[in-house]
Amino acid sequence: MRDLLLQCSGLAAIVVAIIHGVLGETKVFARASIEPARLRTLIRLVWQTGTVAWIGGGVLLIAAPWMASEPARHWIIVTLACVYAFAAFANAWASRGRHFGWMALSAVIALALAGY
Repeated sequence: MRDLLLQCSGLAAIVVAIIHGVLGETKVFARASIEPARLRTLIRLVWQTGTVAWIGGGVLLIAAPWMASEPARHWIIVTLACVYAFAAFANAWASRGRHFGWMALSAVIALALAGY
């Protein structure tokens, strides 16, 4: 059961990351006016770096049950729980709790810790 919870957290992390990337491109950067254009490109790439990192974390959470190493499982879960917790806290603080992202990331954390 704990393997299934861990894999569900990985899948949820990937879904949250994809939503993050799509909303960034369609809602945030569609309305933002950032000059010069080179800076706009840099900020978009930095935004999408978070998306790619969260997808990578989700893949690791999905793969962790198949690793033949309890220490690897431990450190994957602990490290990614900290990464997602920081992102959830930053999202809740910056949006004053009005954005659903912190709740989605908190669900990823809860599932990962339940699969610990």
